[in-house]
Amino acid sequence: MPAVTVENQLTLPRVAAPAEAVARPVLAVTTAPSGFEGEGFPVRRAFAGINYRHLDPFIMMDQMGEVEYAPGEPKGTPWHPHRGFETVTYIIDGIFDHQDSNGGGGTITNGDTQWMTAGSGLLHIEAPPESLVMSGGLFHGLQLWVNLPARDKMMAPRYQDIRGGNVQLLTTPDGGALLRVIAGELDGHQGPGITHTPITMIHATLAPGAEITLPWREDFNGLAYVLAGRGAVGAERRPIHLGQTAVFGDGGSLTVRADEKQDSHTPDLEVVLLGGRPIREPMAHYGPFVMNTREELQQAFDDFQKGRLGTIPAVHGMSEGGL
Repeated sequence: MPAVTVENQLTLPRVAAPAEAVARPVLAVTTAPSGFEGEGFPVRRAFAGINYRHLDPFIMMDQMGEVEYAPGEPKGTPWHPHRGFETVTYIIDGIFDHQDSNGGGGTITNGDTQWMTAGSGLLHIEAPPESLVMSGGLFHGLQLWVNLPARDKMMAPRYQDIRGGNVQLLTTPDGGALLRVIAGELDGHQGPGITHTPITMIHATLAPGAEITLPWREDFNGLAYVLAGRGAVGAERRPIHLGQTAVFGDGGSLTVRADEKQDSHTPDLEVVLLGGRPIREPMAHYGPFVMNTREELQQAFDDFQKGRLGTIPAVHGMSEGGL
């Protein structure tokens, strides 16, 4: 799991919660069900079964893979529409192409992120490049959906290409963890992702036995999803492992600990930490559209069917697929 790393973590800025910070309790630990998305790539539905009041402003998150594709097996998604939210695609291993009807797009690989603000609506496609389809190989990533407040749902679409080398790297006082701040900020250190809804997104790698207690904005919610390995969450050290999400309660700090022993194929505990300021607005969500009312959802479907969300560009190398 390469993502972005550094030879000596002790050269990085160090962060830790102040001693007086109130520890966030663990409200629940849920297990993600497995399924398939797009043309048939395996996913874990990280937020399944969690009440939306604990997720807001996040809508859903899929762990894509980890899967070792044979030649001819790599899969993506066909062209499809979105309106009313943002998609964040983070590639840990492998490579993925993106293209949208607004002119955004590119290729992301180990540690890169594509941040697409659908806003008023567009069409897009995500697919492995032809070279990966031919050769096969390892593929592992995340896709997170972030809601937009009503005032921003019909804003102009925007695309951000966030290279792994631009991610803010931090560590803990003992150097036992590598923290990659993709968006938002942690203890004053800003990640590169520009967000409309205030959030923080961190990919943390904890060495066996390492513990992190991070300062966490009290007006944000708190979630931790395990990409690989085993550990514990909260001051109460509630056990957690691959494919599970911890939901934290209120407080000013958040704690995650890696077990002393990890599986042979997973040397460290890999966790995605998410926090955001709840929007607290009505949400109407169906398929690729996230609006505030059923009437706005119907309008999104009507606009899509009438071609108002864009047209599929004729570009060599990107299959038109189906909708």
